[in-house]
Amino acid sequence: MKRRPEVAGGVLGGVDWSRWSVVLLKPDCVRRNLVVPVLDRIAVHADIVHQQQLVVEDWQVFVHYWDLLVDRDWLDVDVPACLRSAYVGRPVVVALAHGPDGIAKRLRGLLGHFDPAQADRGTIRADLGTDSIQAARAAGRLVENLVHTSDDPEATCRDFGTWFGANQYQHVFPELKESRP
Repeated sequence: MKRRPEVAGGVLGGVDWSRWSVVLLKPDCVRRNLVVPVLDRIAVHADIVHQQQLVVEDWQVFVHYWDLLVDRDWLDVDVPACLRSAYVGRPVVVALAHGPDGIAKRLRGLLGHFDPAQADRGTIRADLGTDSIQAARAAGRLVENLVHTSDDPEATCRDFGTWFGANQYQHVFPELKESRP
């Protein structure tokens, strides 16, 4: 049985998004073969209930990075061009993490600062990252920081729709799996 969202854009109805987070393993993470080490670190704090590899489409990167597009005037780069160059047509892995209430905030802390050079030791970006804002600005691009997790329950819902699709209810309601032709 499919569940209709309570509000337009709500993706799925009846989901307590406070217990979920979408994990985006970015093109640099895939390129550097760090998907397994990053997911292993996340799995200490949350169950990875589903993961899949996909190739990023234009619309996905613009929906995902809507905030960079809105605030692009303060950035020193051509944000749309940088997003297209870094993401569109490139493979990423998306995973769905489930854990205790507030898991999104906990996983965000595990990632560390968005600039790997400024991230605290022991975080994923500090330990595995190799880029910095300084290097990215010098090269006229966005910083490579390996991984994204949803900011909060509302972002998790939006990220789920962006990366998995509104009809992928079986990932959060495994008891409702339907056989497909």
